[in-house]
Amino acid sequence: MLSFGSDEVWPSLLNIGIALAVITVILGVVVWRGRRRGSRTIALDAALTLSGWWILLSAVGAVITIFKAFTVPWAEFDGQTHVYLDWPTGLSCSEFGDSATTMLTCGSEQLSEFTVGQASLGLRLLAASAQLSSLALATMPAVIVAVICFQTLRGRAFSRSVTRSLTGGAIAVLVFGVTADLLSGIAATAGLREVFTPDSEWYPSFYQLTVTPLPFVGALGLLALAAVFRQGTRLEQERAQLQQEKAALEKDTEGLV
Repeated sequence: MLSFGSDEVWPSLLNIGIALAVITVILGVVVWRGRRRGSRTIALDAALTLSGWWILLSAVGAVITIFKAFTVPWAEFDGQTHVYLDWPTGLSCSEFGDSATTMLTCGSEQLSEFTVGQASLGLRLLAASAQLSSLALATMPAVIVAVICFQTLRGRAFSRSVTRSLTGGAIAVLVFGVTADLLSGIAATAGLREVFTPDSEWYPSFYQLTVTPLPFVGALGLLALAAVFRQGTRLEQERAQLQQEKAALEKDTEGLV
């Protein structure tokens, strides 16, 4: 995810543009090298390159996350909790939204993104587990694309390896997706419970856990794609068998002549 902040919108857009330009340059180099070699698989080469960089950066991020869990005294959390913070009293807002002018409606915000200092090792490991699950989920598309591109470049687009990768990817998306949703909420609530005592008004009385439907939709889509590739593999095998039978028949015919 590309995210930049600034006082004005144009500096943020400029930074995002620079990041996209770097990606475009990488793609341009891949395309240029492919055309220079006379390659007919430039799109596959570009997709494989980008997915490879994606996987590499995710691996670096995973190493940094694990390293931080054992070396720094703080932990970062991003998950739903049953703790709500009222808006500041100085913030101009209308309590019932009945203002005559354009104005915010007063409310509260769920405490979901925060950092706990001097966190225990167990809490840091729990936060790291939630982050690693989210990172693994975000990396799965790149892994699947890399496998498909690699097998296609080898001339094995419809192979059992691709079908198994898609099926395994569907399972991984479902497992990592549900795990990331659950661990994020568990870790956030556990972090607040380590900070506050049970008699504090900020102490979460229960865990606010949510599982989104996105992992299930993603897994279903990958299973459908695996079925398509499985059908293609079967047709490819049948075609190869027919070619072998045809070649054998022609050889027998030549022998008779």
